Amino acid sequence: MLQRLGIFDSIAKFFPPIHRDGHKFITVGIIVSLVLLWIWPTVGWISVLGTLWIAYFFRDPDRVTPLRGGLVIAPADGNISHIEKVKPPDELSLGDELRVRISIHLSPFDVHVNRSPVAGRILRSVYVPGAFLNPTLDKASEENERRALVIEMAEGGEVAVMQIAGVVSRRIVTFVHEGDSVGVGQRIGLIRFSSRVDVYLPPGKTAMVAVEQRTIAGETVLADLLSDEPERESRRS
Repeated sequence: MLQRLGIFDSIAKFFPPIHRDGHKFITVGIIVSLVLLWIWPTVGWISVLGTLWIAYFFRDPDRVTPLRGGLVIAPADGNISHIEKVKPPDELSLGDELRVRISIHLSPFDVHVNRSPVAGRILRSVYVPGAFLNPTLDKASEENERRALVIEMAEGGEVAVMQIAGVVSRRIVTFVHEGDSVGVGQRIGLIRFSSRVDVYLPPGKTAMVAVEQRTIAGETVLADLLSDEPERESRRS
């Protein structure tokens, strides 16, 4: 009996929960697929495959989040495309002091549910309309449509997370609002299809990750605000 349960558990891991935002798209896909299978089976099967991909895109697996104070956790699944020291965008209202910005690029095959990098209170939530440039470009942070969240931590200091639309993604969904309290790793929004998420660390803090490194939302540690460790060096191997 225990062995049978173990097999079922293993199979279940391949079918993570689907976020509620995807239910309407999947429902439409099922209806369209059934109609096409009735009148044009070849195209209908293509529609079935498309519907399965939509279900895969909106998957929302549970994550195991480190809870120690001072840790900044990745808000998105993807690959780190940039780590740069920059002046924060004006909409963040974080002043002119340079901050490390960690940019995570999400492909259409990544989980697109975004999570809070730290625990605290949503100090600001700002929507900025804009273009839909390739999200891997550096200027996407300032020119693309985006949603900026500034999180004030209980121990002091602010961390900002910015959801950025891309060439394919045309819809940013945010689950939290100004004044809300959030826990580290809490789901805060999603971006439909390929996109990018930027994290702005407090001044003087460095990243513990490297460009091209893979991140897992709610699990990968991006920085340790309690550490004086210098920026890490890395190599591909």
